[in-house]
Order: sequence, then C-alpha cells, then structure tokens
Amino acid sequence: MIKEPYSITIEELNNAGKDSIPAELIPSTQLIYSSPATLAFNSPGATGFGVKRAGLVVPGSVMLLVAPGCCGRNTKLVAEIPGYEDRFFFLLMDESDIVNGDHLSRVPQAVKEVVEYLDEKPSVVMVCGTCVDALLGTDWDRVCRKAEAAAGVKVRPCYMYALTREGRKPPMVLVRKTIYSMLEPVKKDPRTVNLLGYFSPLRDDSELYDILHQMGIRKVNEISRCEDFDSYLGMAAANFNIVLNHEARTAAEDIAGRLSIPYLELTRLYQIDKIASQYRAFAGSIGAEIDDAPFRQSAEEAVRRFASEHQDCSIAVGEMMNANAFELALALSKYGFRVPEIYSNISPEDYVYIRRLAEISPETKVYTNLSPTMMYYDCSNAEVSLTIGKDAEYYHPDCPNVPWNEEKQPFGYAGVTALFTQMSEALDSGEEKGGIR
Repeated sequence: MIKEPYSITIEELNNAGKDSIPAELIPSTQLIYSSPATLAFNSPGATGFGVKRAGLVVPGSVMLLVAPGCCGRNTKLVAEIPGYEDRFFFLLMDESDIVNGDHLSRVPQAVKEVVEYLDEKPSVVMVCGTCVDALLGTDWDRVCRKAEAAAGVKVRPCYMYALTREGRKPPMVLVRKTIYSMLEPVKKDPRTVNLLGYFSPLRDDSELYDILHQMGIRKVNEISRCEDFDSYLGMAAANFNIVLNHEARTAAEDIAGRLSIPYLELTRLYQIDKIASQYRAFAGSIGAEIDDAPFRQSAEEAVRRFASEHQDCSIAVGEMMNANAFELALALSKYGFRVPEIYSNISPEDYVYIRRLAEISPETKVYTNLSPTMMYYDCSNAEVSLTIGKDAEYYHPDCPNVPWNEEKQPFGYAGVTALFTQMSEALDSGEEKGGIR
C-alpha cells in the first residue's frame, strides 16, 4: 500500500515532455476527481463562478435548473448568495425521467410558469441541464426553442456536464459561448472594445484600462459591468474583442463568425518582463504607441520591497487562485524566491513555463490534488514559509496564506503589485502572531 503522496519534480516533468504527462496528473485518468473546489465542501458549481452563476451574468436573466434532487440541493446554496435569491428555479427529475427523458416535455411549461411568476419579465431564461442529460443525449437547443415559443422570452441552454470537463468543449467553455449568443449585429464603433473571459470585472486599478485609453479606445465593455440588457446588447458594437481567458476563445470565434468582430488574446502573467513584451506586441499589432513605464515601475518596486524584507521566503503554490500555478512559480523563481512545491494538475500548454522552470528550479516538486495519496502528505517535510492559493493553505495550515482568489480579477502590472502587497501583509501578520517557521 502506498504511504507516500505522489509527486514528481519539474526536471522529471520536463524530461518526460508534454506528450508523456504522468497519468496521476491527468483528471480524466482518475476514478475520482477531487478538485480544489472540494475544499469548499461543495460541488464545483456551487463555489466561485461555476456554470450556474456564470449563466446568470447576463443582466436580467434567471435560471431553470433541470436536475435530480441532489443537484438541486447544491444549487440551493448558490441561490442563497445575495442577489441570486429570486433568480433560480427548479424542475426536479424522478427515476422515470432519468431513464426515459420524460422531463423534457415539461420544460416549456416550466419556463412559461417561471416567466408568469416573476413580476418583471426576464431578459432570458437559462435552462441548465446536468450529467443525466449528457448521458441521455438531450438536444437542448431544440428543447429551448420550444420553451421560447411557449414563454415568449429568450431561452438558452447551459450545460453543467461534469462528464465533459476534460473534453474539447467543457462546460465553462460552452457557458461563455452561451452568454454572448444573444448579441445581434449593430453598427460598429471603432473606439469600443470588449474584454472577454471572466464573469466578474478586472480590478479597478488594472492598467489595462489606461493602456486601452492611450490607444484611443473610449469605451471598454465587460459583461459584468453591464447595468441592463440594453448595455449588454451594446457589446455587439465593439470594434474588436480581447480574450483574457483561453476558455473564452470559443465564444470569441463564434462572435467573430456571427458579428464579424475580430479578437486577439492577452494572457494573465506575473513575469514583469513578459507583461511588458505582451503590451508592446499588442500595441504594435494595431499601430499604437503606449507608455507603460509608471505601471511597470510600481510592480518592480513591489517586488523589490518584498524581496528586501523577505529575501529568504519559501513559497508553496496551489492552483485554486487567480493565476496559472506554473507561470506564477516561474515568476517567483525568476525574482529569486524558492518554490519547493506546486499543487496542480497539468496540461500540455503548461510546458511553456515548465521548460523554463526546469532551468531555474529543477527540484521543485509537483503534487496533484487528484491523488488519494495526498492524505499521507506531511507538511513537516517541507520548508515553506508562505502559501498562495486555498489548496496550498490546506496542506500547510500553520503557514501564512494569500488566497489570491477574489472575484475581481487581477491582470498585468497591477496584479503583480497587489499580489506582492498581500504576500507582505500575510507574512507581517504571521510574524506578529509568531506563526512563521
């Protein structure tokens, strides 16, 4: 019987290559997927922005969850979040429905009843299906068209299909496509741009807004900042889209095809030199000039200040946070800090960071949140003085922690500045309590 938690070094991962990722690090090869969301003691859809909250990011929308009772119970917790109390409705399935799909004939009437019950007509009813309908092969587009005709409002499908999480188009990709599917062609405004990718806005201090204004952009749209359905529809006037999360790429491609709005991608990074390179390439692609020096200097100063006070800091990095675990580990290593452990699943795309990390910190160990062997993890065997991410905190409960998982999204230099500020505050607070090893 295995008594040691599974781990592999960055050097070993790099040597194996992206086509030979160990099965222990691939969710689809595991019998049980114990994602970081289980640390919230709930389903992945009931914490943060799962499919259910994501589907309701459209202003004025409500959701009908069509599911067995167990899924309904999980969603009830989301419905208790302030602002969602009157936006969730339920059509529960019994055993006959699960076997025969009888529930599908009741969906149009259920949507009609939801619309009639509400004092104000919703902009759209999102119909959320579960893994049961994934197995049944339900054609939700057809069901929603019937519901739309019956209720007289827009009806769109949301797919809470955990079974497709490791597929080509997982639920969080499809829900992003759904929430922009109601945009219709309008006259373009050359000085308007959309930011796609997140269900909450960027932090207000993000320099991306200033940089876009330097480029001549007057209006920056984010769906989370749309006050009503008309302002949501106004996103169709954008001259181009900026994809900030790769899971929005499918949505951007769909918008490009339907509305002739092109898109480009910007990646969230914590390596200051790479942030600068990305901004230069972005500005050059549209023939603009920008001055990002003040923002870069602030980020560099935050790193220098932290290093001067905590030069010997040893940092463990998790994946339940607003960063790519490997890119952040690489950034921290480049700044001169030790990163002994990373807790994260791996995808081939991570190797762009793993290859460079292997040169700087080859002995960094990678653990997986998937493996039951992590029950044998012993934090006394690692020298860690700070953790980033809720999962990393779980493995080192006595260390200062930066959750770095707020709903407002960090990006660019401002993200680096805010992260290092919180890291310093966490360590200073730990020292006051005598909690640092």
